[in-house]
Amino acid sequence: MTERQRTASASPYEETIGFSRAVRVGDRILVSGTAPVEADGSSTPGDAEAQADRCFDIIVDAIRQLGGARTDIVRTRMFITDAADGEAIGRAHGRRFADVRPAATMVVVSALLRPEWRVEIEAEALVGE
Repeated sequence: MTERQRTASASPYEETIGFSRAVRVGDRILVSGTAPVEADGSSTPGDAEAQADRCFDIIVDAIRQLGGARTDIVRTRMFITDAADGEAIGRAHGRRFADVRPAATMVVVSALLRPEWRVEIEAEALVGE
């Protein structure tokens, strides 16, 4: 059986819901839905672009903790609560991944767990040798 490595973040939900921020199995790193949560557990203030930037910071940090890099990301999934925020969230994605060009999905949803969250993002990475 392949060993699993896990990492955590400041999300107050990881322990109560029972999930890891990210899990690495072999060369694959899967990052859970990542909301804009600050180190103290509070929500990131600001607009959708600022929240997306925070989500990407958390995601890239989790991947690094498990031995990967930003350039190893092969897929992102962005869940947004307002289609009007799509361009701003796309800019945040482009700042991180214009050179990487992962497969990406952006979906408008009716709500996220906290009403102040405008975006939640998942990612997957494949770590090469």
